[in-house]
Amino acid sequence: MPTKLKIIALFSLLWLGAAAQKHIGTETTEQKQKRMQWWTDSRFGMFIHWGLYSLPARHEWVRNYEHITNEQYQKYFDVYNPDLFNPKAWAKEAKAAGMKYAVLTTKHHEGFCLFDSKYTDYKATNTGAKRDLVREYVDAYRAEGLKVGFYYSLIDWHHPDFPIDDLHPHRPAGDFDSATYAKVNKGRDIAKYRQYLKNQVRELLTNYGKIDILWLDFSYPGDRYGKGREQWGSVELLKMIRELQPGIIVDDRLDLKEYTDGYDFVTPEQVSPKELEAYKGKTWETCQTFSGSWGYYRDENTWKTHRQLLELLITSVSNGGNLILNVGPTARGEFDYRATNALDSLAYWMHGNNKAIYNCTYAPAVYTTPANTLLTYNAAAKRLYVHLLQYPNGKLVLPGYAGKIKYAQFLHDDSELLFKPDEANPADLVVTLPERKPNYEIPVVELVLP
Repeated sequence: MPTKLKIIALFSLLWLGAAAQKHIGTETTEQKQKRMQWWTDSRFGMFIHWGLYSLPARHEWVRNYEHITNEQYQKYFDVYNPDLFNPKAWAKEAKAAGMKYAVLTTKHHEGFCLFDSKYTDYKATNTGAKRDLVREYVDAYRAEGLKVGFYYSLIDWHHPDFPIDDLHPHRPAGDFDSATYAKVNKGRDIAKYRQYLKNQVRELLTNYGKIDILWLDFSYPGDRYGKGREQWGSVELLKMIRELQPGIIVDDRLDLKEYTDGYDFVTPEQVSPKELEAYKGKTWETCQTFSGSWGYYRDENTWKTHRQLLELLITSVSNGGNLILNVGPTARGEFDYRATNALDSLAYWMHGNNKAIYNCTYAPAVYTTPANTLLTYNAAAKRLYVHLLQYPNGKLVLPGYAGKIKYAQFLHDDSELLFKPDEANPADLVVTLPERKPNYEIPVVELVLP
């Protein structure tokens, strides 16, 4: 997703500073906050990118990168048969890892639908799968008490009416001009595709009960021959979405940033923990991968370490945002063993420390962040959490904390930690830590506030 990543990053930063003035609906700020409270409290979710691209297993944008035509790509449709698909196992892994919600790609840019849409034959029910995979996902994740979300690609490289542009696999070679663009798009009608898009979104929001989150991806109006709100019919589409699912939470990729209610959260993609500081005070969710690809990529080996994943999660919460972490299942329908290992490591840490994630946000300015730590804060519980990125040598200095805490303990086992004023600087507190670091990559000290 490099091209997409650059587009989203540029527009997200520009939009953050833009003053939105227009409105689509009548929801108040208080009503929106109440609608989104469960999502804000959850902080951690699972993204699932799965489609025909799991068969070539060399990136979900393989059609774009290799200029694969519909005819050439058909072989993957013909042999697709995820015989090991078990969404109940997926849901259990997500829940064990501490994730509170999930978002599945019902259709990615390749155009293949995992659901039984009546508007296309290019769907899972017509493959070896012979069933509606979205239905099984919804049922399995709901059974585990997880909120359910859908991703739906605004882009469709398979549909005959989707105009060819600079991102399309069928794009002419080289720097083609407007005349060539018109020629290759002869007979393609964006209005017909726009109706197709609207029809499928209606299906998804009508046939599967209550849907909690909708990711629509993505707009690129600044690109040559790019597409945005006019091509998608974004305003009317969002009105329909709100009508069908009044409680749903919608991402920011419909190109409606000038509307105060044109989106619910911003979506910094694959950014570093440091870059997340720019989003503090906003409503946001960073989407991240275990590796460098969203879809299953057999030979891709730049997988994040357990520590990197933890730092992403903690940094997200410490800046007031959510993390949605992606899994790309194999073509047989299983999580890659590397993804399972990563989820298991997160499960271990979250079991002992999830109170420092759920219902938490950034700390009030009155609490200075100690060296080599991150802070998360639960206002309702009156708890401040100090995440030890580097384990101190016997003591943790809390600068300016005198009179600001009542009790200290390790979060994972509720074992007391003694503290006292620093003799050299009585405004600081010194927490005595055991010499041996607890068996967690990043231990957490819980401070009970007055």
